[in-house]
Amino acid sequence: MTVVSHRPSPIAWLIAPAVLLFVLFFVLPFGVMAVMSVYSGNPVTNPNAFLTTRHYERFIFDTAGIFHDSLWATLRIGLVTTVVSLLIGYPLAHWMARMQSRLGHALALMAVIAPLLTGIVVRTFAWMTILQDKGVINTTLIGLGLIQKPLPLMYNEFGTVVALVHIYVPFMVLTLIGVIGRIDERLEQAARSLGAGRLRAFVEVTLPLSLPGILAGSLLVFALAISAYVTPSLMGGTDVLTLPMLIAQQVGTSFNPNFAGALGVILLAVCLVIVIAYNRILAQLSGEQLA
Repeated sequence: MTVVSHRPSPIAWLIAPAVLLFVLFFVLPFGVMAVMSVYSGNPVTNPNAFLTTRHYERFIFDTAGIFHDSLWATLRIGLVTTVVSLLIGYPLAHWMARMQSRLGHALALMAVIAPLLTGIVVRTFAWMTILQDKGVINTTLIGLGLIQKPLPLMYNEFGTVVALVHIYVPFMVLTLIGVIGRIDERLEQAARSLGAGRLRAFVEVTLPLSLPGILAGSLLVFALAISAYVTPSLMGGTDVLTLPMLIAQQVGTSFNPNFAGALGVILLAVCLVIVIAYNRILAQLSGEQLA
């Protein structure tokens, strides 16, 4: 009689650390946050805590509109940041993917990666020195006599989006380079040999084949943008209130982690709905292009 040994495969041992990190730093914190959102208090320290939906009701029936406005501002900033990052990142990624010089490609890649070596706080403060009323842009324009008073470039959504785009464009570019680089250039050449112009060959050949990269890069940038806290709080001032900023206020100022947990669950749920819808739309577009 042979005994079958159920030993973990080498692949399982390789995947185990990633699964453990995912469980410890995502599943467990989110589970705690979700549980806290349906309790009146901390069930660990307060035995009188009871199940309730009042935190979600507080958000849904927000008469002042503060919570709803913060959600719309978060999604609006995330959407604009994603679109601008795509418009900037796609041409740059296409140019780098089609670059023949290895040295030029390496230098361009270093230029894209270099901002990632600097902390988000440092990059945000750099943009503050550029966009503030006495910053580089306004001081230069006033000195040249082009404007009489400083332009409102900061402490609004414009300044927030500018800083976020600078921070997250490298993620878009790095995601698109690999996808565009795997597209055979001979497909474009074949389309052009059949009479298609450069623009039409790009629109009907390269662009549909790069939709998976567009999807991955857009989702990555959108998820990072709507969860950003430091940059909107510094660049937006008091005129910009996003949901992550509101969550931080509920935890640090109002000492209401239960309502903060409800806001976190709502933000994740809305993000998942948008991601699923975006994924289906791009899948349909990709299918129509390939059909």
